[in-house]
Amino acid sequence: MKILITGGKGQLGSDTTEVLKSNGNEVFSYSSNELNITDLDSLCKTVKNINPDIIINCAAFTEVDTCETDIEKAFAVNALGAKNCAIASALFDKKILHISTDYIFDGEKTFPYTEYDKPAPISVYGKSKLYGEKLLKEHCKKFFILRVAGVYGMSGKNFVKTIVNIGKTKKFLKVVDDQTTTPTYTVEIARQISDIIASDNYGTYHATCEGECSWFEFTKYIFAKLNIKTEVVPCKTTEFPRPAKRPAYSVLENFNLKLTGFRKMKHWKESLDEFLNNYGNQL
Repeated sequence: MKILITGGKGQLGSDTTEVLKSNGNEVFSYSSNELNITDLDSLCKTVKNINPDIIINCAAFTEVDTCETDIEKAFAVNALGAKNCAIASALFDKKILHISTDYIFDGEKTFPYTEYDKPAPISVYGKSKLYGEKLLKEHCKKFFILRVAGVYGMSGKNFVKTIVNIGKTKKFLKVVDDQTTTPTYTVEIARQISDIIASDNYGTYHATCEGECSWFEFTKYIFAKLNIKTEVVPCKTTEFPRPAKRPAYSVLENFNLKLTGFRKMKHWKESLDEFLNNYGNQL
């Protein structure tokens, strides 16, 4: 399969590129600087020249707090960019897979969100990503939307890398215990992407690891696995106010993946163990 990846040098894009290449695909992977999805003409020209079987859009403006002040960029990349990818895919009759987020939900539930729950984002980032989903659906038919959560990998910034670096220098650390999610390894998402794009089962999917935990519980598990002795103390979100509101509960149920018969994703602990076994000494 010939595949075009936007945002291909980012956290998810880089691992998706490697996984798809290792599976024998011909992959054309571009960073956001190399291929700007807000430029429709450039995007269409690239799609025409490469003639891929599918476009995978990993490009996004994911700096959640910065989105609150740079609203124009958030919607340009996350909404207009998604629309442009959809237009390009429809123009050349290509499949498209677009990455979305758990932040489209408000976090008011106390049990996992399915693909059939009504979105209600509480941040600019969440609103821009939800509008991107809407525009994508309006402008193409052969689409897969994958909503992910708690993403971490070896490329780019993420919670695991940040918390390990802090743990190496501090003896005491507070971490919120009133925000619950499902940490999900980029490679595990990439494996699911590889399975999905080989099908014609179009639609919206949640694609996260199984299980759930608070960021406090996640930190405790990471430190135990890496034998980091820093004392971790639970705290509340109100102790660390941020510009953007976070959903208190953003666990996603992979309902449509299971309903359609796709591979069940690993539990977050199993997936994290794999990541730490591979990269723990490099963090």
